[in-house]
Amino acid sequence: MTTTNEAPAYAPEQPSRMQWHALAPEVYKAMVALEIAARKGLDPALAELVKIRASQVNHCAYCLDMHTKDAIAAGESVERIVQLGAWEESRHFYTEKELAALEFTEAVTVLTDGFVPDEVFEKAAKHFEEAELAQLTALIATINAWNRFAVTSRSVPGHYTPGMFKN
Repeated sequence: MTTTNEAPAYAPEQPSRMQWHALAPEVYKAMVALEIAARKGLDPALAELVKIRASQVNHCAYCLDMHTKDAIAAGESVERIVQLGAWEESRHFYTEKELAALEFTEAVTVLTDGFVPDEVFEKAAKHFEEAELAQLTALIATINAWNRFAVTSRSVPGHYTPGMFKN
């Protein structure tokens, strides 16, 4: 057997469909303002976990790239980030409050039943004060909107550096 030091031949990077933020700059500015408002009062580490989980559910590679890098830069462990995809089987990696937030994130993100189940809302309400739960709902709605812009325009992951868009 011979070994070589050749780099693997990865698939070519696909270009974005469009630069939506440049084509709709007022919408982009409003989204940035919504993002800033939505995360106020929430633990930044929890906010990143929520953004990563919603982005996993929505298959948003661009936002996964961004929020995993931001989470790691903020001190989050790679192990906890990796386990988010299977958080229900990896409950021991998270606090009860984080678990309630993750379950709530999925319920708000996937509305296939047309509503957020009462038991999921009530569990989240046990761990978050009412104003904080309102902020969490806003954060989840915001990351879902960002995901939809990025997935639709096929924003290209891999080029983000932590804090690149911090306001």
